[in-house]
This record gives sequence, structure tokens and C-alpha cells, in this order.
Amino acid sequence: MERGFVVQRHRASRLHYDFRLELDGVLVSWAVPKGPTLDPAVRRGAYRVEDHALSHADFEGVIGAGKYGGGDVIVWDNGTWVPDEAADPAAALAAGELHFDLYGVKLHGRFVLIHTRGKDWLLLHKRDEFAVEGWDAEDHPRSVLTGRTNDEVKAT
Repeated sequence: MERGFVVQRHRASRLHYDFRLELDGVLVSWAVPKGPTLDPAVRRGAYRVEDHALSHADFEGVIGAGKYGGGDVIVWDNGTWVPDEAADPAAALAAGELHFDLYGVKLHGRFVLIHTRGKDWLLLHKRDEFAVEGWDAEDHPRSVLTGRTNDEVKAT
């Protein structure tokens, strides 16, 4: 079963990417400081944060200073995701290891989220036909919805 995903580039107190997977009526969410990658040699830290409403998936704009998450946000990538066919995704997350495929504008291929401790997880891209050595999210700064950068969103 396909589900939606979104990655938002979020300049709050620190730049990070909000990685969100639709599951059981919410967006299950992680903050990924260096952003996701297609490079299978790179492990990205991902920190579990609160679930968000599905309506948040297309949010692009500025969250006011002094509010939680204050800063500018773009929809950096979106698309669908499919969990490993052998896994119940909610059970796999609870067990601490979720394998899934992303079909996004920027992100494609097999990924895995691995729980390490507390709220700490790792986000990895597996070796597949979509793997690209040296691929860095910061080399792809524009919104997939509007084509704008965070600076352009902040200026409006």
C-alpha cells in the first residue's frame, strides 16, 4: 500500500530537514540535521519528533519567531513510500527497524530507519539503482511545490 511522504527543509534555530512518513492517519516525523542522502556510504542521524497532522504535508511558509519551530520552511521533497512487503510498518517502527522504498521528486529507492537509543535513529539509503555517491541534500535547495528557496520564502 502506497502512503505519502514529505521532507521539509526547515530553518529554525538550526537548519534541519523534517522527514515525515504517512502512517495510521498522521505524519510520523524525524528531524534530520544534514538532510537525507542517496549515498549509501553515508549514515544520517535522525531524531524522532512529535507526529504531525497530515494537513502539515504541504506547509510552506514562515513560522513566527517565538513559536515552536519558528523559521522558514519549504517542501523540499514529496511523493509516496511503500514499506517492505513483509513488514507491518507500525510494528517495524516499534521494533526499531523499518525498510521502505521512496518514490519522490528527489529521493528514490530503498531506505531504512534504524533506532539506536532514546529518540536517536539512523536514516540510510541502501545500495540500489538509485544510489548516488556524494549526493548531498544541500546541492538541491529548491521546493518541489513552488521552486522557491528558503530565502525566497522568508522574504515574502
